[in-house]
Amino acid sequence: MTSHHPPPTSPAPARVEAALRDLRADLTTTRAMPLPPWSWPRGLRWLRRLPHALVVLAAAAVAATGADLPARLLAVGHAACWPVALRRPVPAWWLSSAFFVAIPLAHPPTPANELWTWTVQAGVLLLLALRVPPASAAAAAVLSAAAGVVLKAAGGAVGSWDLVFFGLVLFALAVLVGGVARGRREDRARLAAQIAATAQERAVRTVLEERTRIARELHDVVAHHMSLISLQADAAPYRVPDPPPELAAAFASIRANALEGLAELRQLLGLLRADAPGASTAATAPQPSLAALDTLLAHVRAAGLPVAVRVDGDRRPLPPGVELSAYRIIQEALSNTLRHAPGAEAAVELSYAPTALRLCVTNGPAAVAAAPAPGGGHGLTGMRERAAMLEGDLAAGPLPGGGWEVTAVLPARRTPRGLPGQDPTTDKDSPA
Repeated sequence: MTSHHPPPTSPAPARVEAALRDLRADLTTTRAMPLPPWSWPRGLRWLRRLPHALVVLAAAAVAATGADLPARLLAVGHAACWPVALRRPVPAWWLSSAFFVAIPLAHPPTPANELWTWTVQAGVLLLLALRVPPASAAAAAVLSAAAGVVLKAAGGAVGSWDLVFFGLVLFALAVLVGGVARGRREDRARLAAQIAATAQERAVRTVLEERTRIARELHDVVAHHMSLISLQADAAPYRVPDPPPELAAAFASIRANALEGLAELRQLLGLLRADAPGASTAATAPQPSLAALDTLLAHVRAAGLPVAVRVDGDRRPLPPGVELSAYRIIQEALSNTLRHAPGAEAAVELSYAPTALRLCVTNGPAAVAAAPAPGGGHGLTGMRERAAMLEGDLAAGPLPGGGWEVTAVLPARRTPRGLPGQDPTTDKDSPA
């Protein structure tokens, strides 16, 4: 038995049906579509409503064109379609079309009547084309033009054929200008949305890159201390004569756990040590600390930035993460001063408190104008990420008299025993 399948439906009728459905929806809606404010010029906000004011003034001028009282009343009613079109362009077009057809039939025409009926209809088409798709605006113009031609062909008082031709040109220009303006407005809106999305993506990428760099640096610090714990646990039983088996087993367990943790750390964060193609080998150098602050300040002074340093409190070794973050914050703040405030003077203050380190980097106003730097800087993002990583606080902003200030408070407990930088006199290796 041969089965008969219906022939596939051609997509062309479906597309035509969808286009007609959209066209009908566009030309029968009554929803409000307010005319957007003028987006140019950007600095003069009081000009944003200038198009709306011009439409109202033009409507008032057209409303005074009637030759007698009935003509003036018709002109007022027809011109009122322009202010209506500022908010509801589709109902205003239907109302204007009704006046466009009824005026030549309801009142003996004059040249002024004949001219403003075509002008008002063209103005409504312009305001309509600014809000609806081009196809719908073109369809409205075709219907308006057909109404005018039919009225003229039927002997209606819509003016001479020259006036009819002039009106048809007005309709075409109104739809063309309105469609171009609407397209440019939509392009600007899409461009603004794309710029905002790009800026958001750049900000997220900057945070992720900075967190990756911080994680890479912390990987070095943590791996160093895990290795140190393993070595100390391995050597501890030999520092006590005849250690009990339980003590040796405990140290062996500590060493095994340290080695296992170090292996897992390398598996998880080892990829962060991979440098990009062509990158330098500087990433493999030991991470800096506040002990290298004098070297940093010497480099900055050699670059032409006078820097004064003040240290309050007893300077002591801090946890490596705090030392590294403080160094990086000072480095970035001074680099920003060199870039954005040439010729200014800077000051670095370090305050050692029992449980925190407070640092403040300030600079005066620039002595000369800074050269424009390509791209946007992400130094503040990195400094905030470093402070947040340590559950600290960072504030940055301009000073009242000019210049800039960066202040950070980093929680800093005392370095535990056995870590680098501890005073060896406090290390009690042997029993009392």
